Amino acid sequence: MNMRYSVDRVESGIAVLEDIDSGVKKEVDIKLIPKDVHDGSIVIFEDGKYILDLEEEKVRRKNILSRFERLKKR
Repeated sequence: MNMRYSVDRVESGIAVLEDIDSGVKKEVDIKLIPKDVHDGSIVIFEDGKYILDLEEEKVRRKNILSRFERLKKR
């Protein structure tokens, strides 16, 4: 089963990943994840390695911006 994570933050050589389904956070050595991750990146753990999911990140950012715009109109 593939696990999906959101990158909560990257600091001091550690990436803090949050499981998208359960919300559980875990720390991972930065060397184990793709070099171009950043706060908010979506990664999938598949076949023993972490892979960026740029499409899912794009969808999530679009949804967040849409919510923000609706809140501003209130």
